Amino acid sequence: EPGPGMAWTTMDIAIMAGVITAVAFFLVGLLLLILHYMYRHKGTYRTHEDKGTEFAESADAALQGDPSLQDAGDSSRKEYFI
Repeated sequence: EPGPGMAWTTMDIAIMAGVITAVAFFLVGLLLLILHYMYRHKGTYRTHEDKGTEFAESADAALQGDPSLQDAGDSSRKEYFI
């Protein structure tokens, strides 16, 4: 380390510039990683519901046209899950 009356050498300046550059690159990379995480986990979710069911009057009306439920048997027995 340079004391009083000693000059900075070119090697000292290069080492300091390298350390500062490495810290700057690290901080920019960390910022990009945080932004990527926040964008991907912004609190929204996707549902894969059938199209057209959002306009049905009731849950029964929405499910009556579902072909996978046509052979469910007795339609008087209904179950609702909340």
